[in-house]
Amino acid sequence: MGKVMLEVKNLKTKYVTRLREDVYAVDGVSLKIEEGKSLGVAGESGCGKSTLALSLMGYYFPPLHYMSGDIIVDGKNISGMKPDDVRRNVLGTEIAYIPQAAMNALNPTQKIIRFIEDVIHVHDPGMSKKDVYDLAKERFGILGLPEEVLQKHAVELSGGMKQRTVIAISTILSPKVLIADEPSSALDVTSQKMVIKMMRDLMDKGYIKSMIFITHELPLLYNVTDDIMVMYAGQIVEKGSAREMVFDPLHPYTKGLMGSIIVPEEGVRENKLTAIPGTPPNLKHPPKGCRFADRCKYATPTCSGMEVPTIEMPNGREYRCLMSERKIREVYENE
Repeated sequence: MGKVMLEVKNLKTKYVTRLREDVYAVDGVSLKIEEGKSLGVAGESGCGKSTLALSLMGYYFPPLHYMSGDIIVDGKNISGMKPDDVRRNVLGTEIAYIPQAAMNALNPTQKIIRFIEDVIHVHDPGMSKKDVYDLAKERFGILGLPEEVLQKHAVELSGGMKQRTVIAISTILSPKVLIADEPSSALDVTSQKMVIKMMRDLMDKGYIKSMIFITHELPLLYNVTDDIMVMYAGQIVEKGSAREMVFDPLHPYTKGLMGSIIVPEEGVRENKLTAIPGTPPNLKHPPKGCRFADRCKYATPTCSGMEVPTIEMPNGREYRCLMSERKIREVYENE
């Protein structure tokens, strides 16, 4: 077992609306990532993936609020830290974040090198401009970005180059955990492949110690991450190795996700793609019992009437369902 870079214990966060209503977007999430490992987070829109990413940084601003739980980065618990302490001592060095629509994250009025100077000087005010430039030049070169990019404005860069520049800036302080939220969703296939390769290279070279890769595409995670975690309505419903999750899903929601998309590795499908009926529950008033019960064709009255435990299997795989593994496999085989 490798060194644990990030451990999350029963994390709960919520949004508070203008009408003072609570929306329980992350509800009891626990996870662990070791050094050198990558974790994929998948699920449909609104399941809590991006909120989880924001919550893991420990940097809360309304309407997002911390409720309870622990976020431990390399042995340090950052839960409940003051925002200024998190900004100076955690963000960028311990945890780095690549947001959705990262191509729009760059200040259009600043050259890239000025942006990098601002980032580094928050953590190391005494670093000279020459040292900042040399560090940026070296890191950009390793990631295949020419030195002249440092003297350009964001508007002068292509979409793929903007995305790679944001990744380079986010990782310039060699964070222990990199959280990438849909980093390739707005790119063409060629640029996607380049970005994914670049992020794997960062891990292989040791510039980042571990990674969380968020997307709604399970097959993409199969080619990028070691393990996959599926979220639904603010909770984790299944966790396992990438191969297990893609080719041998246990939870009905995971199975439904895989049935609704094309997996190139499986070859040509004989059957049509299937959709998951219904819509996710309202997280202002989360349902009792299994949150997927109203959309699950295998559900029984018991599923909506009692708390659903997380089943932990001997190989480390987890799923949240009242059916036993044996019963699940029997049901799937008889379809």
